[in-house]
This record gives sequence, structure tokens and C-alpha cells, in this order.
Amino acid sequence: MQACAEAGYPCMHATECTNEDHRLARQITAANRNDQQIALVDPEEMPKHSVRGSNQYSRFHHYFKRVHSIISRMQSIRLVVVPYVDYFFYGLPFLGSPFGDTPWIGITMRSTFHHHKVGIKVPDKPVVNAIKAQLFKSAIRTKGLRTLLTIDPTLPEWLAHNASKSSAPVAYVADPFPDEHAEDPALARARLGLDPQQRYLLVYGAITERKGIYELVHALTRMEHAPALIVAGEQDTGTRHFMRNHGRSLSPAPVILDSFISNDTGRDFFSACDAVWLGYKGHYGMSGVLVQAYRCGKPVIATEDGLIGWFSRRCELGPVMSDLSSASIGKTITETMTSWPHEPQASTRDDLMSRHMLGQFKQTLLQQMA
Repeated sequence: MQACAEAGYPCMHATECTNEDHRLARQITAANRNDQQIALVDPEEMPKHSVRGSNQYSRFHHYFKRVHSIISRMQSIRLVVVPYVDYFFYGLPFLGSPFGDTPWIGITMRSTFHHHKVGIKVPDKPVVNAIKAQLFKSAIRTKGLRTLLTIDPTLPEWLAHNASKSSAPVAYVADPFPDEHAEDPALARARLGLDPQQRYLLVYGAITERKGIYELVHALTRMEHAPALIVAGEQDTGTRHFMRNHGRSLSPAPVILDSFISNDTGRDFFSACDAVWLGYKGHYGMSGVLVQAYRCGKPVIATEDGLIGWFSRRCELGPVMSDLSSASIGKTITETMTSWPHEPQASTRDDLMSRHMLGQFKQTLLQQMA
């Protein structure tokens, strides 16, 4: 919406009535600007056991079609932008565009069917992936689709050899994250009350078992010269229980902040630590933690899975683990604390990682809207 307004295009954000109290919705309403408005449209009620009601792609397609129909009766629509097109994308080959003759742009965040083909480590699902690949290639030929943007840089690479000439362009847009930069580490440690001489390993964000924190704690208890663990972010019930029982066995004692972390405090943690943990399990997408670590010049310790592993290897962001055994974790932590960060061999790191800025996101979007 900011990108549209800055380019001189009035923009209307359409969403369900249940989102009326969302912070963003309240912000748009309170601003009361002519060029940034909000429309609240509820989905049409459908029988639970109907085909349309039971299939998520069909259900969301119908909702987007309903929104477009209602808004277009109130005013003309020049262009539709769908920030999360995965809601209905695989239904397009059967249902067509939900926006009639109106041109539209979509952003996909969950297209992973091609990962196994481009060398990203993910569980291999050959039948499902083959079906999704065919649906995807058909969907990008949908009438009215001007451009499909993706937060995955490997998808345009795969499509360069697999899409037909009649397909809409598919372009990379780096997922934008807050434009953070490192503070002075000594000052950040002073503000957080951290030991100026200690080595710190940071686990950041929503803290669940999928962060690999159970394996990390077990590995740290077996290390002779373990760094101090910082766990910054709200924990789920299972992790909170685990940390109460096992956190006390860690030496040095961990620093735990079990709550939502403000941007300022988060910046201090990234500035103060020596390395950032990204040993996630079953997570194959991108991560804002990876971007923040890069911006603050801190090495990451990551598993080789998914886009995190792909970015870590290609951009030389830190050593990559093949598994989450205690031996592998201990060895990688020791390597990180003694040999990283170091200068990358090529310019790939900055070329890819520096794009994750709000300004770059807006610029890419506006290029497609022009």
C-alpha cells in the first residue's frame, strides 16, 4: 500500500471483517487517507460438505472473486495485487482468474515443488511435486496474470528451463525485513547486562521445539568450553517446560527472555551475540533471523535443509550442519566461535542478502506495476 501511494496510485486493502481490529486495519482507518483505504468483506457462507467449501483453493478463489465483484461495483479497479497468492494458486488451472478481465500480480511464498530439482535439501515427494509442477506451469498461463513474484530465488531459475513462452513472467522479490543495522557490541552488551568477555550464542524469535533448541541444549551440556546461550523470544508451553528442567544444567548459565522482543532490544541481542542459531527442524522456507544476522555481521549455525541451508551455503553465512546430533552441533559451534565470520569467496552474499530491504521490495513491486 505504501508503494502504491508513493507511486501515485490510490490503493484499497480488502480483507475479512474478522480482521477489523488488527493493528494494520486500525492504522489504515485512523489515517483516513483518500489514497489508502480498507474494505471489509466477509466470505459467503457455504455448506461444509460442498466441494467448494471443503477444498481450500476453491474456497479462497470464491472469496477473492466475491471481493473483486463487490469492489468493482463501487469503483473501477485498474490492478489487483495478491500478497499471498498461494491461497488459491493451484486452483487457477480449473477455475481461471478470480478477477475477470482485471490484470493482476501475485506473490507466492510457498512454492516448494521444485526444490529437490535445484539442489535444495527437502523431503522428496516425487508424485506430489510432479503434480504441483504441472499445476504451477498451467497456473502461470492464467488470463490476466501480469507477473508472478516469488520470495524464492531458485524458482525463476527452475522456470527458465520449464515454463512455456505463453507463461506470465516470474520474478524474484526478496522478502522484506526491518532495515536493521548492528550497534556497537560493547554498548549493546552493557544495555543488556551481558558479560563483556563471554561468548554468546543467540536463539531468537518464537521459540518452539522446531527451532532445534532441545538438541542444542543437550549438545551444549556435553561441551567443555560451551558459549553462553541467549534465548530471546516467547516460548510455547512445551519449550518453557523443557527449559525449566534442562536450562539449569547449562554452564555458563543461559540468558532467557521469555516474551515478545521489541525491535530495539532485538537489535541489541543481534549486536551483542557472537553467533546466531538456525538449526531448525522441518522448516524449508526463508527466515528473517537469517537476514538480521547477516545485517549485523554475525555468522549463523544452520542445518542444510530448505532455503536457510541454501542461503547459508551459497552466501557463506556460516558453517552448515548435516544433522542435529550432539557431536555435529558441538563441532560446528566450536568452528563458528573460532573461525567465523570470514570474508566470502564471491560477491554472491551481498548480491542476494542485501535485497531484503523494504525499499527494494517497493521498487521491485512498482517495476511490475508500471
